[in-house]
Amino acid sequence: MKQEAAVQNTPPPSPFPASSVQTPQEDGEPQALWIFGYGSLVWRPDFAYSDSRVGFVRGYSRRFWQGDTFHRGSDKMPGRVVTLLEDREGCTWGVAYQVQGEQVNEALKYLNVREAVLGGYDTKEVTFYPQDTPEQPLKALAYVATPQNPGYLGPAPEEAIATQILACRGFSGHNLEYLLRLADFMQLCGPQAQDEHLEAIVDAVGSMMPCFCPIEQSLALI
Repeated sequence: MKQEAAVQNTPPPSPFPASSVQTPQEDGEPQALWIFGYGSLVWRPDFAYSDSRVGFVRGYSRRFWQGDTFHRGSDKMPGRVVTLLEDREGCTWGVAYQVQGEQVNEALKYLNVREAVLGGYDTKEVTFYPQDTPEQPLKALAYVATPQNPGYLGPAPEEAIATQILACRGFSGHNLEYLLRLADFMQLCGPQAQDEHLEAIVDAVGSMMPCFCPIEQSLALI
């Protein structure tokens, strides 16, 4: 079993001053807003957006520590989905989506139900570094599940998390699909994108399934 530890393979510290970070307008309603997704939002945002960029946030690690009784589980068998854990050495890869004009309120209204009401997540501002232009960081809104919410499950051995994921299904599909699509996204980001916690759970799932197929084949079976 791998022990919880700070992510070691992270991009170097940012050489750019905080003043270079782009922020939404603060006069009344924002005309544009960036929303950072690091879980199911990376492959299924389900809201209209004007632009999207792959990149990362520093100071956080991704953990399968949030329980899910709707999207990927049930009241009797909660699934495991990701949240962000504050970690000075951490780095979490994901996708930032830009919403503009009417898209802002529509996206926030939709995400309030999907992430806050049904998921137990709160909002937090993070600094997002686009993969292609890290010298131009952006302020983005992220949904984070904290230990204070009733669905929070907290840490567990990767083998136990894998067992729970294999057993759970919700209205959005099987919990295994969630895990494998996230792993697939990380592979597409390239070798610089590392997530030891995610990799350990995928490895644990592989050891539990008699014939663990490649990600593409596994998704077709779910």
